[in-house]
Amino acid sequence: MSDHKPSQIRDAERILSQLLDVCAQNGATAADVSLGHSQDTRVEVQKGQLDTLERSESIGVSLRCFVGQRQAHVSGSDVSEAALADLADRCVAMAKVVPEDQYCGLADASELATELPELDLDGDPEPDSSVLEADALAAEEAALAVSGVDHVSGSGSSWGRSERWVAASNGFYATRRSGYSSLGLAAIARSGEAMERDYDSQVVRRIEDRRSAIEIGRTAGERAIARLNPKKVKTQTAAVIYDRRVSSSLLGPLMSAMSGPAVARGISFLKDRLGDQLFRPDVSIIDDPFRHRGLGNRAHDGEGRPVDRVALIDQGYLKNWMLNGSSAKQLGLKPNGYASGGFGSPPGVGGSNIYMQAGVKTPEQLMAAAGHGLLVSDMFGPSINPNTGDYSVGVSGFWFADGEIQYPVSEVTIAGDLISIYERLIPASDLEFRGTTDAPSILVEDMSIAGE
Repeated sequence: MSDHKPSQIRDAERILSQLLDVCAQNGATAADVSLGHSQDTRVEVQKGQLDTLERSESIGVSLRCFVGQRQAHVSGSDVSEAALADLADRCVAMAKVVPEDQYCGLADASELATELPELDLDGDPEPDSSVLEADALAAEEAALAVSGVDHVSGSGSSWGRSERWVAASNGFYATRRSGYSSLGLAAIARSGEAMERDYDSQVVRRIEDRRSAIEIGRTAGERAIARLNPKKVKTQTAAVIYDRRVSSSLLGPLMSAMSGPAVARGISFLKDRLGDQLFRPDVSIIDDPFRHRGLGNRAHDGEGRPVDRVALIDQGYLKNWMLNGSSAKQLGLKPNGYASGGFGSPPGVGGSNIYMQAGVKTPEQLMAAAGHGLLVSDMFGPSINPNTGDYSVGVSGFWFADGEIQYPVSEVTIAGDLISIYERLIPASDLEFRGTTDAPSILVEDMSIAGE
């Protein structure tokens, strides 16, 4: 935080302290608050020319008050003394009249993180808009240089920076500053009257970690060309390989099913499976809040509790629910650092940088072993029953046979139940960290494929 101006820190601390003091004076038994400030610049180009240049800056404050076992939360963007006093007045007044919640409350002071690690979250200094424009133009030009690409549907480059200060009446206080840069575009390929669309993009903390604009543009163009003239496939049971672009979609419902609130409400298909083996022994799923320049890094959870690198799935076994304070109380367990959001609003549940560890075989080796099947590269309209794990999703991609890609396919639905999918999936070796939830390519044998 060394590049903060001292006045900024004093103002933030004053705002937080003032809100907590006014809440206490008005009868609140506890409170927490967050103050956020963000700046963003976005450039979009079209047909070789600047199309859009947007710059935004915002400030927001969120406050949560407790009166016994009653809680309320409010937010605003005016940080003047009068507005803050009114915000606190309204929050306490609301908390006095809402129904009681026996599970709400702040973390006990003994549970709070006391040593907050330094995280490498700072992005690049704010660039001139001409730099963002040049990147977007270079990506568009690279995509159009791919033979068969008809046009590019928006090539955009952006930069952002945010600061957040949080405090609570239990004594917790922390600050966070983070930045990002992104570049992405969608390419449209044409074959006669038929057109296909695909994209590429990347978000990073710092530009030096991003692929070049030319590579991103060329990849988008090549992906669009590869999808031209798709065929349909017969309804059958066959192997499905989830490309690493989409494989993390299998982790989303797993995290939802491991969420403490879902388990407490009984709407999780894993509610009776804690401690069970769900995956093959060579599958582990890790949550790492301290990854180098990770997009999901955090020094504490949404209630001020400490976080650590954790194996959520350890050699196939379900080791942990993801708990915040309220869900832990409902289940009679201890919170374990998975509160998300929070500070100024009731916390949810979420992780940081979650990923499935890589396997030993390449995607090509898995394809060869499977013989024939469907390589999924795009998905839409997933349907998941949270109680049973029944799963179906519309997909497009490529049919492979004899271990080689044969032709693109579209208008296909794949289905199964997530528990059996997890039991037999095989991860490939091509894990790449690109977001907050990552997985390598994944092979699942014997999937139901609905075509024609």
